[in-house]
Amino acid sequence: MPAKSKAQQKAAGAALSAKRGDTPKEKLKGASKSMAESMSEKELEDMAETKRKGLPDKKD
Repeated sequence: MPAKSKAQQKAAGAALSAKRGDTPKEKLKGASKSMAESMSEKELEDMAETKRKGLPDKKD
């Protein structure tokens, strides 16, 4: 599932980084924290690799 906004794509990238162990999970907050807990690594990859061009800054 592709990201719907730049903020969602950025949060997915942060959650993916924590899921892989590159970033401590304690540093996550908000949407990225809940994404890391509830989504699989594959789902996070799909969302994080969404191209940012043409996406709104935030989802309405």
